[in-house]
Formats: sequence, C-alpha cells, structure tokens
Amino acid sequence: MNNDQGFTTSKSVVVTGIGLISALGQLKSSWQKLIQGQSGIRLCQLFPELPPQPLALINAQPADLDWMTGTLVTEALADASLTSPLPDCGVVMGSSRGYQGQWEQQAQEFQPEKGLFPQFLHHQVALQAARQMGATGPVLTPMAACATGLWAIASAYELIQTGHCQQVIAGAVEAPITPLTLAGFNRMGALAKTGAYPFDAHREGFVLGEGGAVFVLESAEFAQRRAVPIYGRILGWGLTADACSLNRPNLVGKSAIRAIQQALQRSGLSPHEIDYIHAHGTATDLNDRHEANLIQSLFSAPVPVSSTKGATGHTLGASGALGLAFCLMALKHQLLPPCVGLTAAEFPLNFVREARLTELQHLLCFSFGFGGQNAVISLEGDMMGLGVNSD
Repeated sequence: MNNDQGFTTSKSVVVTGIGLISALGQLKSSWQKLIQGQSGIRLCQLFPELPPQPLALINAQPADLDWMTGTLVTEALADASLTSPLPDCGVVMGSSRGYQGQWEQQAQEFQPEKGLFPQFLHHQVALQAARQMGATGPVLTPMAACATGLWAIASAYELIQTGHCQQVIAGAVEAPITPLTLAGFNRMGALAKTGAYPFDAHREGFVLGEGGAVFVLESAEFAQRRAVPIYGRILGWGLTADACSLNRPNLVGKSAIRAIQQALQRSGLSPHEIDYIHAHGTATDLNDRHEANLIQSLFSAPVPVSSTKGATGHTLGASGALGLAFCLMALKHQLLPPCVGLTAAEFPLNFVREARLTELQHLLCFSFGFGGQNAVISLEGDMMGLGVNSD
C-alpha cells in the first residue's frame, strides 16, 4: 500500500546486525557470561569524594561515549555484512545522560578568564554515527530516560514501515558513571550497596552500569535481496506515559498495561502466545513490585521472566537496547537467559534462575523509565525462512 507521498507502507522489519558492549564484554562474550550466570558488577571507588560502591564498568575507568558509539556502529555494520558509506541509511541513536561526564569534568576545570568551554550537543551520538557511515538519511535522537533504547528501535521500525528508509542503524549508548549521577541517585536512595538482585526479597536498589547496543534494522525484502541472515523480526511496539510522577511509577499501572497491550495488538498476538519476557527489573523496591503486578495481571500462563541487570548493571537509557539484544540472542540460540542475582523471589512469577533450552518464538522486552515512560517491543523468531544469523 502506498501513501500520498509514494512511500510503501506495512513493511516487515528484521534485525540483521548487532553491536553490543557491556561490563561483560562485547556481544558474544556478554551472552556467554550471562547464560553462565556471571556478573560484571564489582565494588569500585572511582571518585575520592564518594565512598566505594558496586558498579558495572567496561574497563577500569569510566568509558568514553564517543569510543563506545564508534565501536558499536562498527560492530553492527560488520555483523550485518555492510560497509560504509551508506548514504540512504537512517540513524536513530539515543542516550539519556549523553555527555554528562564531560560536562562535569569541564565544569570543574572551567576558568572564567579563558571563556566558555566547548559545547556537547544532545544529538551528538547520532550525528557521530551518521558521519561514521556517511548516512544522509533521517537522523533522530530520542530521549525517554530508561525507555530511550526501545523508543529508538520503535522509531527506526516506523521509518522502515512507512518506507522512508530500507535500512536504519538504531540503538542507545550510555556512559552514566559520573560523580554527579552517583551522588544524585545515592541521595534518592536508589543505589544498591552490595549488588543488583532483581525481584529478590532482599533487593537493595540498582547498580549503575555502562554500555550500549546498536542494531541494523532492514525491511525483510531488502534483507532478502542482500541474502543476509537475520536475528529476528520486530513485530510491534507500545509507548505510553504515566503522567504521574517524575521518579515513581504509577503503581495502578494503567498506562504501563496499555503499552504492553499496544505492543501485543500491533503484533497480532495474545498474552498466551508470549514465550518469554525480558523484564526491566531494576532491583528497586517500587519498580520490581510494579512490574511483577503488571505481569501477573496480564499473563495468566506462567510465562518465563528474567532481568539481565544483575549481570550488566542498569545502563539507564541503553538498558532497553541491551535487553533487546539479549532477546534476539535468546531467539537465535533458543535459550532463556537467567535472572542473575535472584536467590529468594518475592513474587510468584516463573523466573528463569538458570539458562535453559526451550522453544522460543514470540518475546516481549520491557522498559520503564523515570517520569513514567513505558516502552514495550515484541519480537518474533525466523518464521519467514530468511535464516538465523550464524555469527
């Protein structure tokens, strides 16, 4: 079907490449360590003005956002058998914290007599990716707190569905480990003191982590013409807002439930067809309680559930992108990733405590961000016969 501008609509959207980096390593390493139940969280003291606390660092010191962006784009393109330049490719890259670390450092070093210090643009990560690829298509930079990564994927999906692009590089990257960020979350009482234990009766709060994930999304027709394997298909998405509080979820859950229902309806799925839910699972008291209630209210069958933040830490705006990557790896390997850090569940859900083989076809990935940002994306395995990515 064509719209008034001549764009072809209702295209099937597939993922042909993934670039990922976390405290567990890059894509293959992160997946292997995750399914083995390992965690990248370590006790660290990076800043003398702050006490030691658990963090999920990629290296010994906080990572550079530009380095991460460049690395992720390079890996995603290579994984999808693409080389630059890609002038017709779209770019949707998000980051909730952006260049917070550089701002803080330059503010400390600021000397008024020398004038203003350099500026960092909110959409700089997306611009960097576009320059790296020679992409002159649409360049978008969503920002929706912890829902940023899934919003980026949903936006890329729409660019392809409406025929604006045949290919889009999409994802999110985050380097949030800064003195001000840690002090702020500590002041809120949101940070853990020993580790991240999602959905556990003794959970303490979240552990900040750094990292990101970038994907190559293509129309199925374009991927078939290139004869490249796929990880899976994006079926649909849901995005809503609580309109309630800046830092607390609406425990009634109406708008979050609506986001899940939107994703299901757009995918043509019912709750009993979902084989696995990658939960947001921050290990904070309210989020985990809120999310467990949502799952219990909508999914009567014991759908398997896990959060991977006990392994990677909470990467804020990039967390949904990491979660989506792990969902795609689960589809590829037909293997459920465990809820690392969970020992004594507070809620009667079907938590994945150890990685296990199972038949997977339809998955949901949740993200719930500060300000009541709710994002859900549904995925499907390779029902179209395009071939599972073998990398």
